[in-house]
Amino acid sequence: MPELDHTIVHSSDRFAGARFIADLLEAPEPKAFGPFAVVRLGNGISLDYAEHLVRGKDWVPGHYAFRVTEEEFDAIFAKIQERDLPYWADPRHSKPQEINHLAGGRGVYIHDPDGHYMEFLTVTHTDEFLTSLTIPGYDEETARS
Repeated sequence: MPELDHTIVHSSDRFAGARFIADLLEAPEPKAFGPFAVVRLGNGISLDYAEHLVRGKDWVPGHYAFRVTEEEFDAIFAKIQERDLPYWADPRHSKPQEINHLAGGRGVYIHDPDGHYMEFLTVTHTDEFLTSLTIPGYDEETARS
């Protein structure tokens, strides 16, 4: 099965964005690799922060989800609270200053310095769990058109 190796994260300041997430995740200090600030994660995947690709342009913020252990979640959430960062239990920001308990785990959303959605969750959302969800106001037929 193919595995994700890396992804590019658009940033207005590559090292500011990379250091923000590296610090929360207790990942190694980002390294310069050409025009990128690279954050290496424990599973071999890297986040390659780039400012040169979007300089002077607008971009749509991305969503990056990190599965973490319960202990890692506690440490990340403590940093979020210590820094008085806004956080939400959901990606729509309808539950501010709350965490979620989806699929029997815990999850929280924050924004990085460039507005990217950063999600930290302790339990992967299985296919069975996802198909059991209903989203208020969501109509699949309308979404397809």
